[in-house]
Amino acid sequence: MSLEDARSEYLGYLSVERGSSANTVEAYGRDLARYVAWLSERGVDEPEDVTRELVEAHVAALIDVGLAPASVERAVSAIKGLHRFMVADGICEAHPTSDLPLPSKPERLPDVISVADAARLLDQPFPQTPAGLRDHAILEVLYGCGLRASELVGLDLRATLIDEGLLRVFGKGEKERVVPVLGTAAEVLEAYLDRGRGALVGRRPTQAVFLNVRGGRISRQSVHAIVEKYGRVVGIKGLHPHTLRHSFATHLLEGGADLRVVQELLGHANVATTQLYTHVDRTHVRRVYLAAHPRAQSRDEGSPLSP
Repeated sequence: MSLEDARSEYLGYLSVERGSSANTVEAYGRDLARYVAWLSERGVDEPEDVTRELVEAHVAALIDVGLAPASVERAVSAIKGLHRFMVADGICEAHPTSDLPLPSKPERLPDVISVADAARLLDQPFPQTPAGLRDHAILEVLYGCGLRASELVGLDLRATLIDEGLLRVFGKGEKERVVPVLGTAAEVLEAYLDRGRGALVGRRPTQAVFLNVRGGRISRQSVHAIVEKYGRVVGIKGLHPHTLRHSFATHLLEGGADLRVVQELLGHANVATTQLYTHVDRTHVRRVYLAAHPRAQSRDEGSPLSP
């Protein structure tokens, strides 16, 4: 069986037996078509003729042409899946990708907005309509509590303990955490619940905090659109809910919050994930150091502990 025939059988296996989504099958199909064509150009059309060196050379070629890291990772997964399938199905015995590692992703620093931009975003005039009160509350809670869009969408009334200044949030893997909702975030959320939500509720009662115009739970796509819309009004292009979460974490750390506390607020299982937010401005770090360390200034400048 040729590599092209094996590719077709593997895609059929993914679709029918594994139940993979149409998008996954289509993406894997493109990755493997490129892989098989690349091998064919080098005179390799049979599964048994593929070597580890050829696979590594193909991956290197993908990186060299500037393919995005996530796309390279997906292509490697597709290639490994194809070879695993061919061995399991008895098409060939060789498995040149059995211990081929996925390419490491470069560390990507989160996008953030400045404290001043956050103030412009949240202090802009919002329509005093049910939808306007909702939109304002969405922005305040995303930035004030550091929620993911999915967590905000999933908020229920019984988990909104404004009198206690708390929200019960269900994050990834349905892990529950409690986050503070204080200050303007609490005020704006309470205003929406008191004066806006009731007008949005449809015929069917729902526990959802944030509702669409039909009275159902708002979608993540709508939250993305709302954030982008109000960001654009104040000149912040392409604003995303996750940018507000990143900004929440970064501004807390810049304000002196402990890394472990921020980890707890974000719901990160590993503090290494939270450490991505420590890319605070070097000027800010220098200023804090100069103000806090007893030996930070030279003798000429005078010690901060001098009488």
